[in-house]
Amino acid sequence: MTTIQHIEGQDWGDPSGDGSSLIQRCTRLRRKPLTDFTVEDLRVMLGQGLAVSILLPLAVDVLVTDPLVEGDYYPGDLLEVVLRLPHSAWASMPERRQQLAAALANLDPVGAGLPKTSHDAVMSLVRQHVPPAR
Repeated sequence: MTTIQHIEGQDWGDPSGDGSSLIQRCTRLRRKPLTDFTVEDLRVMLGQGLAVSILLPLAVDVLVTDPLVEGDYYPGDLLEVVLRLPHSAWASMPERRQQLAAALANLDPVGAGLPKTSHDAVMSLVRQHVPPAR
């Protein structure tokens, strides 16, 4: 059973009863098998900047199939979190960034109802990684 805790070799212990529900959830997710992660689990952990090098490739795999996949909030909520990650998160995986850009090349962010910041991030990513059609 591969978990974030196993890969990182760090046990955060049991979730504290006095911690916030978000802290408790993230602590539990570190012990959840990666094969059981949901879109919402990915959204939560990546939104907190946790285990990014482990979870970003999984998120890209999901987004390549369905860029507007929905966690608990709205279509595209996972994409929005992934687009907000710093460039350093992608440093060791440029091919994954290219995959995501290619998957977004035909997405109409405005028509999809993405927030303006996500619209701009989609357009920038595509411009950087997808050659214009001739």
